[in-house]
Amino acid sequence: MNGFAQLKLWARYTRLTAILIALSVTVAVLSQFGSDYQFLHFLFISEYRQGLSEISEGQLWRLFTPILIHFGIIHIAFNMIWLYQLGSAIEQRQSIKRMAMLVVVTSLLSNLAQYFWSGPSFGGMSGVVYGLLAYIWVQGKYNPRAGLGLEHNIAIMMLIWFVICWMGLVGNIANMAHTVGLVSGAVLGLFYSPRIWRGY
Repeated sequence: MNGFAQLKLWARYTRLTAILIALSVTVAVLSQFGSDYQFLHFLFISEYRQGLSEISEGQLWRLFTPILIHFGIIHIAFNMIWLYQLGSAIEQRQSIKRMAMLVVVTSLLSNLAQYFWSGPSFGGMSGVVYGLLAYIWVQGKYNPRAGLGLEHNIAIMMLIWFVICWMGLVGNIANMAHTVGLVSGAVLGLFYSPRIWRGY
C-alpha cells in the first residue's frame, strides 16, 4: 500500500482528526502562520478585551475557532503531531462522537479561560491536545477496556513541558488554555469511566 492509500485509509477512520488538521494547516497557510491579523480577525474569540460582544451578537463560532490559529511552523507542527496521535487513538478505539464531544468541551472551556486570563490575542490547538492527553491517561487508568493508554514517558514529558511553559521559558504561551484543557480532559475521562461509578 502506497503512502497516499495509507493516508486515505487513515482519514477514512479518523475523519474528525483529519478535518481538524486540514483546517488548521489551511488557516496557517492563508494567515501566513499567524502574521496576517486581518485574515484572522474573524477567528479570534473577540477583538476586545472585555465583553465578548461579537459572541453576544451571534458569532458563536468564535468560541471554538481560536484552536485553528497557529503562530509559526513549530507551533502548528507540534500541535498537529500530537493531535494526530491522540485524536486518531480516540476515534479508532471509541468513536467520532466521543472525539467531537471532547474537542467541543475542551476548546470551549480552554478558549474562555484564556480569554478571561489574558485577552483575545491567542490561538492554538494545545488546549485541546492537553485535554485529549488527560482524557486518554485517565481512561487508561480507570477504563482499561476502552483500549486507550498513554506511555509513562510521554505523560512525564508533556507535564514537564507544561511546567516549562508556565515558568515563561518559551515565550508567550496560552498557559491557561493548557491548564483548563488538561483539567477538563481529566474530568471527562473520569466521567466516562465505569469503574468510578461502580466504586472500584
